[in-house]
Amino acid sequence: MTIERLAEFGAAWRDKDLDRLMEFMTDDCVFRASVGAEPGTTFRGRAEVRRGFELMLAYDAGFESHEGLPFIAGDRGAGQWSYTRTDGNGRVHRVDGCDLYEFDGDRIRVKDAYRKVSGDIGQA
Repeated sequence: MTIERLAEFGAAWRDKDLDRLMEFMTDDCVFRASVGAEPGTTFRGRAEVRRGFELMLAYDAGFESHEGLPFIAGDRGAGQWSYTRTDGNGRVHRVDGCDLYEFDGDRIRVKDAYRKVSGDIGQA
């Protein structure tokens, strides 16, 4: 995997291009989503990962996706990302996250996503 290729994967995500996204994934791929049960639903295999990507892109619909910093160390890597959306009252909602990756050559075997969502969590 190269930084440029990982950046292309990020661009495919921002473009919501499922076919292009799946070109980056291995046959035995795993996607650990940042939302869902477990916490974060795990999808295994190409068909399930594609379905997981589709669900995640739908979950984040209405938000503007922003590119972040990717890095690679051997067969592992990470990438930062964020989403923003302005509601009807002019309030900006922001989601920051990162993906941890495991690579097999120039393809992604595991995409493990984490996110932080802005909002009130109550008084300490």
